Amino acid sequence: MNFFPMFVAGLATSVHCVFMCGTLVLTYAIKGTEGESSLVRRLVPNLAYQGAKIVSYMAVGLALGMVGAALGLAGVRGYVTVFAGVFMILLGLNMTGRFPLLRRLTLRPSKFLVDRLGANRARAKAEASAGGVSVVTPITFGLLTGLMPCGPLQAAQLFAAGTGTPLGGMVAMLGFGLGTAPLMLGFGMVSGMLGDVVKRRMQVVAAVIVVVLGLVMLNRGAMILGSPVTFESIRTAAVGGAGPDSRFARGADGVVEIPLTIRDTQYHPSTLALPAGQRIRLVVDRQEDVGCSAQLAIPQLGVLANLKPNGTTVVDVPAAKPGRYTLTCGMGMMSGTIEVGGGSGNLTVLLLAGAAAAGLGYLLLWPRSHPAAPAKASRPHGSR
Repeated sequence: MNFFPMFVAGLATSVHCVFMCGTLVLTYAIKGTEGESSLVRRLVPNLAYQGAKIVSYMAVGLALGMVGAALGLAGVRGYVTVFAGVFMILLGLNMTGRFPLLRRLTLRPSKFLVDRLGANRARAKAEASAGGVSVVTPITFGLLTGLMPCGPLQAAQLFAAGTGTPLGGMVAMLGFGLGTAPLMLGFGMVSGMLGDVVKRRMQVVAAVIVVVLGLVMLNRGAMILGSPVTFESIRTAAVGGAGPDSRFARGADGVVEIPLTIRDTQYHPSTLALPAGQRIRLVVDRQEDVGCSAQLAIPQLGVLANLKPNGTTVVDVPAAKPGRYTLTCGMGMMSGTIEVGGGSGNLTVLLLAGAAAAGLGYLLLWPRSHPAAPAKASRPHGSR
């Protein structure tokens, strides 16, 4: 679930990688191969670099996924995910080059990284002077790339941490790394073919991709925290849902029992209708065994339950006041809605979403520079 969107993000932001890191690859990783006539001899160092880079990305993603899991256990995952989403949006805006104050968000390389890069460059120059290229040099540089202070890479790493699982973080970074590989492998030819106007436009596309990833992360955090404004609530408010399931069967003890099925990481039905002021018993039939649907959460009501894989779990829901509540997983990746007593608030959701979209669109699209005001004509000496 994390692989494909991160692969697409890697493809789009690889244009940024070519502009920012392309010369570094030539200097630090594959110096000495420029004049090679053999395709294999030129390709092997590039493949070694890309392979090591992806391994580095996956290792960092694994570690950040573990951090995200620990934060989730501490009960602050929702807040951390919202922070990560906002930070990614700011990183994307910074990539447009229109906000000088946001440049501080990009971290500077550590002394350790600078020293290792310097040693790798010296080795590459020595090998080139000796007429040979060792595969150790591009591998070393590839392993260091995962520690680079790069905007899109930082955004991908935040996304990996937001998955909340080591496996999810590693898969996300695997997708991102594979996405950046094709253009980086042929960056010399492609970069020369692209004009300055196309490059600038592609840079904006890369920035928009990072902003979209930030919005996805922000939405996950909003789902976990039970925000009334999420992608799902906006969609429901704008076009309506499939209609709530309002079957109110009662158990032997008189508690209302509502069936809910989880299949293909989706809720069936996606909207549930619950009576107000009554205890509810959700009978959850989870027909899969994937990490995303391992928990069921109703944040506003304080519900977070572990679900049996390929089995049925009974989840007790406390009596609730009329309104609309968020139904999601423990990672904020699944979306559903609970309407208690009919639900409300469509107009508020649409107004808030419209205001946020208008503000973000203005930030992304407003002109880089405004024309200077025409100078006032000086009056002749002695005139009034």
